[in-house]
Amino acid sequence: MQTSIDERGTEGAREDDGVAAASVSEQATRQAQRLDRLFQLASAIMLAVVAVGTAWSGYQAARWSGVQATAYVEASSTRVASSAAATRAGQLTAVDVGLFSNWINAYAAGDEELASFYRARFRPEFTPAFDAWVITQPRTNLKAPSSPFVMPEYQLAAATEAAQLATQAEALFAKGQAANQVSDDYVLNTVILAAVLFFLAIAERFNWLPVRVFVLTAALVLLLFAVYRVAAFPIN
Repeated sequence: MQTSIDERGTEGAREDDGVAAASVSEQATRQAQRLDRLFQLASAIMLAVVAVGTAWSGYQAARWSGVQATAYVEASSTRVASSAAATRAGQLTAVDVGLFSNWINAYAAGDEELASFYRARFRPEFTPAFDAWVITQPRTNLKAPSSPFVMPEYQLAAATEAAQLATQAEALFAKGQAANQVSDDYVLNTVILAAVLFFLAIAERFNWLPVRVFVLTAALVLLLFAVYRVAAFPIN
């Protein structure tokens, strides 16, 4: 009889152990399901951010590429205008040099009529420099400037225009380079977001929790880095 009681006690203990084990297994299953749903939710949110970030980065890259192209075209046309103005300035300087040389020759020869003839044909831009040079008495003053062309009064509007256009061309070219860099930065951001997408895809392949957590963490870090870059970049 005592043996029968012991057997029933043993069977009861086994049943209790079985119930406890089933309860633990059920809890583990529910926990695993909660973690899986959490991972799925996190992956979905990150996928949405990746989609928006990729579209925005591609759009901005295209916009900044347009800015770059426009700036380069404007810089090229401005350089052409600068070259044209510089050529015109050189031609006008040649005219001034020719008339001044003829005036010097006539003046040295004592031909006042011929000197006056050339003097009357000086260009308006050259006349102030010539008058200022004459005041220095170059014939007797050894310290006088060598010619009117070194006088500060000798200013050609075409030469000034050429210098201004050259400066504008450099500024436009620099603008194009800056736009190109921004466009490249946005393109690089799409590459980073593609890496995030890759990590999210392979994370679903791992059933081992530590590896899955590591892969998703890596994806999250890259995603936050990409979002930070987008927030820091200029918008066109």
